[in-house]
Amino acid sequence: MTQVPGGVYRAFYPVEGESGSPVAPFWIDALPVTNAQFLDFVREHPRWQRSRVSSLFADDAYLSHWASDLELGEGVEPGQPATFVSWFAASAYCRSLGKRLPTEAEWERAASPDSEDDAARRAVSETILAFYARPRGRLPRAGVTPANRFGVRDLHGVIWEWVADFNASFAAADNRQDGDRELARVCGGAAVGAADVNDYATFMRFAFRSSLEGAYALHHLGFRCVRSMP
Repeated sequence: MTQVPGGVYRAFYPVEGESGSPVAPFWIDALPVTNAQFLDFVREHPRWQRSRVSSLFADDAYLSHWASDLELGEGVEPGQPATFVSWFAASAYCRSLGKRLPTEAEWERAASPDSEDDAARRAVSETILAFYARPRGRLPRAGVTPANRFGVRDLHGVIWEWVADFNASFAAADNRQDGDRELARVCGGAAVGAADVNDYATFMRFAFRSSLEGAYALHHLGFRCVRSMP
């Protein structure tokens, strides 16, 4: 794990008058969880094996690319990021190690550009857009991207990642009051309410999170864990 110092999370959909939310220092996995690590987990916790997991906690796609409960199979390498893993399974994995999934604020803090200048922001955006445009083929080994300023790799351009509060992007049907961040994330309101209306890469990331349900297990959707600092 590597340490991410405390800072301020400036929400992509800010409420008027909101300057940002403090994020306490935390530890985060330098790499996404791999197939080898998740295989060790399901060996030790059989309830999360593909044939035994409850349909409440994982859909039919859960670990569907593995050959069997305890065999990765052809084309699935131990060092690749673990994908086709539901939010419930990812949360259980992190808890088994005394960790947890990162909050959206923590993930965005860890994945923020190395500086606030336009060039750094463009570089991150270009990496993400290239990932969006790339055909969904075979995943590379974890650690393929350079470490960012916090020593974290693969936050952009390799897989999507679960966060603890992924469904914070949902808006309730009766959320109609002024100044509501959730309402701003829906349809055309997103462009009006976003902090940077030109940041298409981040629009896509937040839209993807909004589309998820906890039991979903998707290609190119993995995770990593964090630990709060004392």
